[in-house]
Amino acid sequence: MKSAEMTLEAIQYWWQKAEECLESAQREFEARSYEFVLNRLYYAVFYGASAALLDRQQSFKKHSGVRAAFHHEFIKTGLLDIAWGKFYDHLFEDRQEVDYVAFITFEESYVQQQMAQCKEFLKKLHSLIPALTDK
Repeated sequence: MKSAEMTLEAIQYWWQKAEECLESAQREFEARSYEFVLNRLYYAVFYGASAALLDRQQSFKKHSGVRAAFHHEFIKTGLLDIAWGKFYDHLFEDRQEVDYVAFITFEESYVQQQMAQCKEFLKKLHSLIPALTDK
């Protein structure tokens, strides 16, 4: 398999993971497991950003690398509004809290709002990934 084909498959793989995480978040929301929703939403954004960066021949082993590159490639360049960079950062902080802070809880309305924003984030990001939109 050629390198370009492998890259395309990897981009599609990470995007599929993003969509699966969003679907998982919906199931967790319906089960009223709001902390798990935030975890899944963060990973949806992380995998989506990973796909978008790979489309630009960039890949990273650490979450911090993906976040920094995302800001550099999409926010600082104006491809996405600064609010989307803040959203990504905020989801990262939420995920840190739900994974590492005991007794943390989140309100249903907040989680529902984050879910709606995550869907919009992925929609906007999808349009910036030629490997996904040129099919």
